[in-house]
Amino acid sequence: KMLYKLAKDTEKDGEFKPKKYFSIDRVFRNETLDATHLAEFHQVEGLIADRGLGFAHLKTVISVFFKKIGLEKIKFKPAYNPYTEPSAEIFAFHPILNRWVEIGNSGVFRPEMLGPMGLPSDVSVIAWGLSLERPTMINYNIGNIRDLFGHSVSVKEIRSNAICCFQK
Repeated sequence: KMLYKLAKDTEKDGEFKPKKYFSIDRVFRNETLDATHLAEFHQVEGLIADRGLGFAHLKTVISVFFKKIGLEKIKFKPAYNPYTEPSAEIFAFHPILNRWVEIGNSGVFRPEMLGPMGLPSDVSVIAWGLSLERPTMINYNIGNIRDLFGHSVSVKEIRSNAICCFQK
């Protein structure tokens, strides 16, 4: 919706203006609950529209984002997404689980997605969706995602946590 509006604004103004869009919301997926999966989770979604963007820009934006929240051990794995090419899943190393855990997905929008909207042919769009719960697990050494949300959350731990606590 925002890319279509950007294309219409470009047509109206006669010039393309680079844009960045971000959202944070809850997402539902029909998943089996386990140590790293919830049916509902928080997701940061972002996209950047500009001329000359590519996969290297996407990897840099994602790497900088995770470094700022304390995750430096990340890697990218090629993936298939119908709207982006190239596409990559994003993984971070979880020391308690002693394995790489997927924390997001990303890609460069395919030109055949952008053209019909009316965006100039030299405009590229990089996009990503990143979980908030899994990086939180890694950052705080939590071995089970269900310890962050739901009936098994320790109220004692919430009260003693310097970042998130109940007001007395």
